[in-house]
Amino acid sequence: RWVLNLQCKGSRNFLSALRRAVEVDFKDRDRHESQGLYLLTTGIPDQETHTVSAYVAEVCRGFDLQLHVCLFSGMENIDSSRVLPARYADPADTATAFREIVQAANGRFHWFGETGIFESDDITVIVSEMEKANSYSQKCAFLVESLKQRS
Repeated sequence: RWVLNLQCKGSRNFLSALRRAVEVDFKDRDRHESQGLYLLTTGIPDQETHTVSAYVAEVCRGFDLQLHVCLFSGMENIDSSRVLPARYADPADTATAFREIVQAANGRFHWFGETGIFESDDITVIVSEMEKANSYSQKCAFLVESLKQRS
């Protein structure tokens, strides 16, 4: 169910947006089997990471929901007419902060940019499954070969 588009014009006041989403849209959470929040962002929240992580962990446990983050790191061109956010971090520090926040929310983290995907929890899981399948395949091939040699 897609119901809410929270935009923080000129800021990244994540805590305010999350409070609004939880208080407004999750009042009737008992009628839904699962709930998830998807944050699409280009930068670090205005608030400190540990504060956001603590609040997210409390909210997600209380409402049985997950927070998933999609971070887009584009080429920033800051000119004099652009409003700067209250807090700034380079892309790597921003990704580190969102990894921590997502872990607190039991969610998934995806980081991409103009050149492609930098990191994705979903892709990491898929690659891990492929590596396991490859390992099992090699073990099976070894077993079949050893059985052929015995007969």
